[in-house]
Amino acid sequence: MPELPEVETVRRGLSPVMEGRVIEHAAINRPNLRFAFPDRFRERLEGQTVTALDRRAKYLLAHLSGGETLLMHLGMSGRFTIVDEAGESGANTPGAYSHPAGDQSKHDHVIFRMSGGVFLIFNDARRFGFMTLFASAGGDEATPFLSGLGPEPLGNAFSPAHLDCALAGKRTPIKSALLDQRVVAGLGNIYVCEALWRAGISPKRLARTIPGTRSARLVPVIRDVLNEAITAGGTTLRDFKATDGALGYFQHSFAVYGRESEPCRKPECGGTVSRLVQAGRSTFFCAACQR
Repeated sequence: MPELPEVETVRRGLSPVMEGRVIEHAAINRPNLRFAFPDRFRERLEGQTVTALDRRAKYLLAHLSGGETLLMHLGMSGRFTIVDEAGESGANTPGAYSHPAGDQSKHDHVIFRMSGGVFLIFNDARRFGFMTLFASAGGDEATPFLSGLGPEPLGNAFSPAHLDCALAGKRTPIKSALLDQRVVAGLGNIYVCEALWRAGISPKRLARTIPGTRSARLVPVIRDVLNEAITAGGTTLRDFKATDGALGYFQHSFAVYGRESEPCRKPECGGTVSRLVQAGRSTFFCAACQR
């Protein structure tokens, strides 16, 4: 599942060809993805100008001139390709996937023709992605997908004080707590593993023991890990690609994720990366330096 850096990378790739442009035509090639498309989906999109393209947690939000917002989720394998009027994608042709994605064209489920002769093709082999519309005036509370989300980890609202309050009394492991989108929005398994390693905090430590000095260490580390991953273009796992087809390169900087039995990369640690399963997800950490 793409995490915040991957979704932000896609947003930045789509922004120049969506913001300020009109959705001239929307081809909806099947009745549903993970969920059914909303009523009159095509009619509600066509003729609308995309006034801004934002990201909230792991969702893309295209604000439309008619007062609605198009919410898009990539799911496990969803990706956009940008194609010009002549049908050429140029530098935006997807490259080789780290795992085969099969026949791509039969999974082109949604195609937007934007003003200026640009086509945006949404391809989703597994159909875990989805698109819906909601009233922009209602903000996050207008859709259950955004309602109740915690603060953005790169925003000012995410602070040690917020984390102290959110974790107070929680008896769940800190790894699980950070994956709770009500605590902080957009974090996923990969980057939580990396952040906890950098902060020297065991993923097994109870969340209620984090407030105080550990929160003060953890918050800036989370920001650093996410910003570095965004700069590197996200992480290439399974089917994720940026809109220009480029692979993400942050995986080359993984300190613990996917490195079971390898030496810890902290100088003079001498420990070994271990793997355990928490809530059905693989957790990678170093027991020697994460306490």
